[in-house]
Amino acid sequence: MNTQISRRKRALNGVLLLDKDSGMSSNSALQRARFLYGAAKAGHTGVLDPLATGLLPVCFGEATKFAQYLLDADKAYIATLQLGVATSTGDTEGEVVAIADTSITLAQIQATITAFSGEISQTPPMYSAIKHQGKPLYEYARAGITIERKSRQVTIYQIDVLEFTFPRLVISVRCSKGTYIRTLAEDMARHMGTVAHLTALRRIATAGFAIEDTYSLAAISSADEVTRDNWLLPCDVLVQHFTAVTLTDKDILQLQHGIAVHSEQNYGTMCPLRIYAANGRFIGLVQYQAASRRLKVLRLMNTASAG
Repeated sequence: MNTQISRRKRALNGVLLLDKDSGMSSNSALQRARFLYGAAKAGHTGVLDPLATGLLPVCFGEATKFAQYLLDADKAYIATLQLGVATSTGDTEGEVVAIADTSITLAQIQATITAFSGEISQTPPMYSAIKHQGKPLYEYARAGITIERKSRQVTIYQIDVLEFTFPRLVISVRCSKGTYIRTLAEDMARHMGTVAHLTALRRIATAGFAIEDTYSLAAISSADEVTRDNWLLPCDVLVQHFTAVTLTDKDILQLQHGIAVHSEQNYGTMCPLRIYAANGRFIGLVQYQAASRRLKVLRLMNTASAG
């Protein structure tokens, strides 16, 4: 193992596709990656439960400015369910609260998948990071307090059965933002007349990123600094879903001074827009104002860091 980890704070910019270990909070994984890279600034693009493993994009430096634009991205997971046993948390971290001896068939599972495909209503679990009066719900849950939660609409694009030997069921799920897989597992089990909880959860995709392109903390720790840095993706990978526009150096300089610039082209309702210099350098994001046909700054790379 490479023990020569830099202790200096580096002005590092880029995106690391981290394969988070089970048992770690997203913040703990983030801080460990930040330490290994010696990055002065870091952030992630949405949390994974401590139980969950898999894809967690980590942003360093200027990339943190654009992390918020990945929060709305669709996700894909592989989930392992134990049918017939419910826990207080919906996963292996909780206490057993119900047992059902109902035997489930593959035909029942397939019928349930059909029922849960498309737009569905889901009530967030108490063991979640959703805030109520400034505190995450899981803090209330740990104190034995239940808070009323509003249901929300989420979209299940696809569910496939990967393995099934009762009571173990492994499924892949493609879903919209805000989907709780623990809740999906419990709701699907209830539909089949039984109970269930998650024994494993792995995020395999988000926003066009795939698990095959991730690096574990162990791999990062063992690599030298040059190799680690080569694993970083450029900041603009976080905003590839927005339309790209190339501007002149004059217009870019004006934007960097906080002054909106005139646009000859009508971009309609497209927003934000990715801005680049003629040499391909990523500048940042702007908003198109149709009434005045101007481009107004949303987020820009730091002039000294852009490149």
